[in-house]
Amino acid sequence: MHVLDFTPASEVQALYSQHHGWLQSWLHRKLGNAFDAADLAQDTFVRLLQRRRADGYGDEPRALLTHIAKGLVIDHWRRQEVEHAYMEAIAHLPDRHVPSEETRLLVLDALCRIESMLRDLPEKTQQIFLMAQLDGLKYAEIAEQIGMALITVKRHMRTAFMACMMTV
Repeated sequence: MHVLDFTPASEVQALYSQHHGWLQSWLHRKLGNAFDAADLAQDTFVRLLQRRRADGYGDEPRALLTHIAKGLVIDHWRRQEVEHAYMEAIAHLPDRHVPSEETRLLVLDALCRIESMLRDLPEKTQQIFLMAQLDGLKYAEIAEQIGMALITVKRHMRTAFMACMMTV
């Protein structure tokens, strides 16, 4: 007698068998690229495995797969935007100063984490953080420029630095 195995891994295996082709086609239509679609389809099922839901994956597995895949597509597009901006920034460098492929990937990873951290901050906190970090302004100069109390600028910076520490 064959006993069905309903462990999370076997349930994901069944979902994979039933829905992988559909998901990859859906992603291909969204991305216009079969290679990225294949990668994100795999990543979707990896995320599903990591969830380990005790209650199973519901009656609408495609809805769950679509939800996970949409988040991955958004992350993919954001990474492409960051990568494009980085490549434009280094395009003007002489060949001897162009970073190696390994360095480029490390920098891109760091830039993506910074972008993600900034995206999650309130807009005013982002503005203050960037004024301090990119423009090199002192807190008092920022307070004066945006018409805010110095203590409030310091609070925004503390919030931003805490967010930085959480992304490490």
